[in-house]
Amino acid sequence: MRKLLSSPVKMPLSESENFIYQNVLKYVPELSLNLMAIKVTEHPEDFLGWCHELLKLSRDSLNMDLLEPEQLTPLKKLHETLKSSISRAQLKMTRIAPWSIFYQFIQQQNEAHALDERLRLLNYIDEINTQPLSEMIEEDRLAFVGKHSNKHDISIYDFDVEWFASTKGAKLFHQLLANNPQAFDHALSHIPTDGDVTPEEYSKFVSAYQLIFSSCISEKASGEKAPLAPATRLLAMKRPDQFIALTPGKIDIFCQGFSIAKFNNYDFAAYWQDMIGTIRTCAWWHQSAPENTHEDELLLWKNRVILLDLFLLAEKDCAERSNYVRLRDKPLKKASSSSAPVARKRTKESAEALVDRALENEELPEYLLSKRETLIHQVKEGKSIEQAISLMRAIFG
Repeated sequence: MRKLLSSPVKMPLSESENFIYQNVLKYVPELSLNLMAIKVTEHPEDFLGWCHELLKLSRDSLNMDLLEPEQLTPLKKLHETLKSSISRAQLKMTRIAPWSIFYQFIQQQNEAHALDERLRLLNYIDEINTQPLSEMIEEDRLAFVGKHSNKHDISIYDFDVEWFASTKGAKLFHQLLANNPQAFDHALSHIPTDGDVTPEEYSKFVSAYQLIFSSCISEKASGEKAPLAPATRLLAMKRPDQFIALTPGKIDIFCQGFSIAKFNNYDFAAYWQDMIGTIRTCAWWHQSAPENTHEDELLLWKNRVILLDLFLLAEKDCAERSNYVRLRDKPLKKASSSSAPVARKRTKESAEALVDRALENEELPEYLLSKRETLIHQVKEGKSIEQAISLMRAIFG
C-alpha cells in the first residue's frame, strides 16, 4: 500500500491532478494503519487508474470492523475526493476522444450504469416524441420530464423515468406543467426535430420557457426564476443528440470535467455557450452517422450527448437503485385479513393508451385483440397491463 500511495509522485501530474493527490493524502494519516493492512497487487501507471484502484481497495478491501467511529468521516471524504476525480477525468477524456473510443467506453458501462434500461427509456421517449406534452397521458408526460410516480406500471414502463436527470424536486416546474402544458409545448416547438440546433432557436426556447415562470401569479412562486435543470431535461429528451440533461447537483462536476467556469441553476447563457459550445468542439460529436454497422452503435450515436451521463462514475448500487428495478424485485406482500390492497384507478384515456400500447406486441395471441374493451376496464380499475393480460390468458387461453 505504501508503494501505491506514493506512486503518483512519479507520474506527470497536471496542476489539478496534483491538487487532488494532495487532498487525498490529507485523509490517509487517520486511516494509515487500516490501509496498510490491505494487500495491493495492482499498481496503475496513470493517475485515473490510480484513483480507481485506491477507491476500490479502500471501499471493498478495508476491514470496516477495525475502524473507529471517528475514522468514518475521513474515509467518506477520501471516497468523495476519489469519485469526483474519476468522474472529472473521464469527462475530460471526452474532450479529445474520437467516436470509436467514446462508443467503446459507453458500451463498457452497460452493467454499472444500466445502459440497456436507459436505452429503453430513450426509445420510449422517441416513440412518444411526436405527441405534444398537452396530449400525452399523465404517465407519459412525467416520463418525458423525469418524475417517477406510482402510476408508472412496470409492465409498460420497464425503465426508471428518472435516469439522466430527475426533476422530482422542481415543484413549481411540475405545478406549471400540470396547469399549462401547452406553454411548454410552445417553448419546445422552437427546437427542430433534426439538424443542429442554432443559437437563435435555443434563445427562442429559453425566452418562451422563462415567460412561463415570469407570468406565474401564484403568491408562493412570486420572485422565483425559471430553473435551468428542468429545461435541460426537456431539451435532452427532445434532442438527445444535441443537449445534456443536468441536475443542480451535477452542474459542478460537468463544469470541472469540461474545464469551464461553474455556473448556477439559472444561467441559460452559460449552459449554451460554455457547456454545449464545448461539447460541439469534440470529435465524437462531429462524427457522422455510422454506416454499415450494428444497430446498437447507431442508437448510441443518435443519443450521444445525453449519454455523457455515463462518463460520471457509477456508484456500486447505481443500477439497483432504479425505481423500475426496485419495483420489479419488490417481494410480494400477503394481504392481511384486516385490509385488502387498494387498486389505483386510472382515467379511461390513460387506460386506453396503456392497453393499445401493450396490444402492439406481435407475440400476443389474436384473441386478445378482441378483448380490448375488457382489458381497458381491468386496467382502469387498477390492474396492471400484465395482470389483465394474464387474466385473459387464464380464461380464454
